[in-house]
Amino acid sequence: MEHTTRRSQGGLFEGLYRLIMRRNSIYVTFVIAGAFAGERAVDYGVRKIWEHNNVGKRYEDIPVLGQRQSEE
Repeated sequence: MEHTTRRSQGGLFEGLYRLIMRRNSIYVTFVIAGAFAGERAVDYGVRKIWEHNNVGKRYEDIPVLGQRQSEE
């Protein structure tokens, strides 16, 4: 009886390799798109934290300064 070890069809990382990292053009596109999406997510999160910490201290929160006079 021969005991051969067969690997399954692959796990998560092998599937990710087949999908993204097999061709250089797809990999570079994935990295650029991921950097763009990550930058947007970090920017949004930091902006929300900053606004939460500075409520009442911003220019828009001061009633006299935050209002623009309408031109008649």
